[in-house]
Amino acid sequence: MNTSEELLINVTPQETRIAHVENGMLQEVHIERARRRGLVGNIYCGKVSRVLPGMQAAFIEIGLERTAFLHASDIADSHQRLIKNNNEESAAESVANITDLLTEGQQVIVQVVKDPIGTKGARLTTNISIPSRYLVLIPDTDHIGISQKIEDEAERNRLREIISKQISENSEDRNGYIVRTVAEGISAEDICKDITFLEKLWASVKSKSVQTSHKKVINLLHEDLPLVMRTMRDLGGTDIQKIRIDSRETFKRVEKFAKKFIPEVANCIEYYPGERPIFDLYGIDDEIRKSLEPKVQLKSGGYLIIDQTEAMTTVDVNTGAFVGHRNLEETIFKTNLEATQAICRQIRLRNLGGIIIIDFIDMVDEEHKRQVLRGLEKMLARDPEKTNISEVSSLGLVQMTRKRTRESLEHILCESCPTCQGRGSVMTVETVSYEIFREILRESRQFDAKNYLVLASEAVVNNLLEDESSGVAELEEFIGKSIRFQVETEYAQEQFDVVPM
Repeated sequence: MNTSEELLINVTPQETRIAHVENGMLQEVHIERARRRGLVGNIYCGKVSRVLPGMQAAFIEIGLERTAFLHASDIADSHQRLIKNNNEESAAESVANITDLLTEGQQVIVQVVKDPIGTKGARLTTNISIPSRYLVLIPDTDHIGISQKIEDEAERNRLREIISKQISENSEDRNGYIVRTVAEGISAEDICKDITFLEKLWASVKSKSVQTSHKKVINLLHEDLPLVMRTMRDLGGTDIQKIRIDSRETFKRVEKFAKKFIPEVANCIEYYPGERPIFDLYGIDDEIRKSLEPKVQLKSGGYLIIDQTEAMTTVDVNTGAFVGHRNLEETIFKTNLEATQAICRQIRLRNLGGIIIIDFIDMVDEEHKRQVLRGLEKMLARDPEKTNISEVSSLGLVQMTRKRTRESLEHILCESCPTCQGRGSVMTVETVSYEIFREILRESRQFDAKNYLVLASEAVVNNLLEDESSGVAELEEFIGKSIRFQVETEYAQEQFDVVPM
C-alpha cells in the first residue's frame, strides 16, 4: 500500500516543533526549545571530577548543572588497548579498570550520547562520531563499515573502495567511516565531498581541544546542528513527499541546505503562509495532548493503559467494550493484533525508551501468540530507533528495549504534579483527617496551648465538621482544649497546618 508522508515544521522564537505525519496520522513529534536545546552529539573537553572504581565509571564536568557519567565500557578502544599493552594484560580482558584509564583532574574529550533525563546526568563516550549526510566519521580508527540496510554486495564493495581510495590519497590521520543507508547509489564525488567536510570539521575540533587543554578549562568543542537541520540531514531516502515550514526565514535556510546537500528532496519543501496554524492541518496539537494521557482507545472498543515511570514503561492491553462476533479466543486475538499497531505508534509518538513491558491479553493458541509477536516486530521495524524484543513469556508478557537518547515527550512537556508529587493519587479526606488528629495529639504533648487552629482544604474541613464531628469532640475532651477549623482555598487536599493558639 502506498503511503503519504509529510513533515510539518512549526517554528517560533521559543521552540521548534516537527511533526512526522503518515497518511494523515501523526507518527512522531520532535520538540526543541531555545532555552533547553538537546546535547546529544555535542563534543566537550571535560574534566574528571570523580572516579568510582566500584561502578567502573567516572563523573565528568562538562559545564552543565549536573556532572555527566562516563562508564569504562564507553572509553575508546584505543585507550583500552594502550592500557592493556602497558600492563601486559591478557587479550581475554574486555574492559580495563577505570582507575587505569582515568584520574581525577584529568582532561578528556567526550561526546554526549544521552541527554540528561530526570535526575540522571548526561551519558558520555570517548568513542567520538560525527555524522554528515552520507557518512559518520570515527576518529583514530581504520574501520570502514557499511549500513546493514544496504544489502547489495556489489554496492557495498563500491562504497568501501571509494572511501579506502579517498583516505589513502588525502588523509594524513587515519580516521574510520560508517556509510549511512542514504549513501546507496550516491556518486563517488559526493561521497568524497562528505569525507573532506568531515576531515576539516574533525581537524577544527582537535585544534580547539589543544587550545583548551593548554588553558586547562572545560569547553564545548563542537555543537550538533539545531533540530530542523538535523532532521534534514538525517532524512532517510525520499519517502517524505512534502515538507511544510511556517517560518519564511527557516524555509529559506532549509531550502538552501537541501539544494546543496539533498537535492532529491528540494522540490518537496514549501513555505506555509496559511492563517490557520500549521499543526491544525492534521489536528497535531490534539494528538499531542492525547499522547500525554495514560489511556489509548482502540477502534474496536479495546484500549491500552500506558504507565511511564523512571524505571520502565508498562503497556496493559484490555478488550474493553469489544465483545467480538465469534468466540472469546478470537476476540482476544483480534484485540492483541490491533494493539500491536497502536503500541508501536505510541512508543514512537511518546518517544518511550529503556525497558518496555507489554501485557497482552492471555492467549491460549500458540499460532495466535506467534502472529501477535510477528505483528509487533513488523511494526517496530519501521522505528528509526534501535529496539530489541523478546518472546511472549509464560505470563503473557513481552519484554522489549528501545534506545533512549533524548527525553520522552512527557518529560519535555510535563512536570510532576505538585499535589501528588507524581504518584498519580492523593490521600483521601478521611486519611488526611486522621493525620490531623495525630498531629494535634503530638502538639498537645509538646506545647501548652489554650486551643488549636487547623488550616486545611475545604473538603477536609467539611469532613472534620460533618462525618468526623464526633471524633473531633472526643479529641477536644481528651486534650482539654478547643479545636477550630479554617478553610484555606489555596491548600491542596493533603496540605494542612495545626497552629497552637
